[in-house]
Amino acid sequence: MLKIGLTGGIASGKTMVSDYFAHLGAPVIDTDQISRELVEPGKPALADIQNQFGARFLLADGSLNRRLLREHIFTDAAAKAALEAILHPAIRAETERRLYRIKNEPYAILVVPLLVENNLDAMVDRVLLLDVPESLQIQRVCQRDGSSKEQAKKILAAQASRKARRNIADDIILNTGTLQDLHRQVEKLHEHYLSLGSRSD
Repeated sequence: MLKIGLTGGIASGKTMVSDYFAHLGAPVIDTDQISRELVEPGKPALADIQNQFGARFLLADGSLNRRLLREHIFTDAAAKAALEAILHPAIRAETERRLYRIKNEPYAILVVPLLVENNLDAMVDRVLLLDVPESLQIQRVCQRDGSSKEQAKKILAAQASRKARRNIADDIILNTGTLQDLHRQVEKLHEHYLSLGSRSD
């Protein structure tokens, strides 16, 4: 089965694109969703995070305080590495389990936001980049999250550059137009991937 790694920076439209691929019938595995499921109350990864970082990173109901943990690892490289050591192997294992269950499909979309940052392109056969100019990303982050321009710029600075993403992309969707334009680009790639997937059988 052909594995397509869908990636892109913050506010590039990854959810819109992956949802439309799913609408067209493609299996979609979202590593962010897997990450959220792995840290639900009662899951081993949440216990590991509590042991590593302390109970202050849990909310009163026992769930993970995502905002506090995100802020903590954003300013502490060692903490970020420790969190990745807990989550990345578990995410990879669960991704492989889900891929095995759909192994007879022509292709699957793997949504991997930090594919470039974490050098995960070896996990996939092709990289599909959702590309947006940084000025538009900043505008969208401010509108969506209520962030200041300075906060948005800091988030972008912590992610891979647009150039670094484009350097490893096999396919690029430019998300600067209308929703209809975005859908047309997805439909074209869907047909392309079906063709590539059937050839690799």
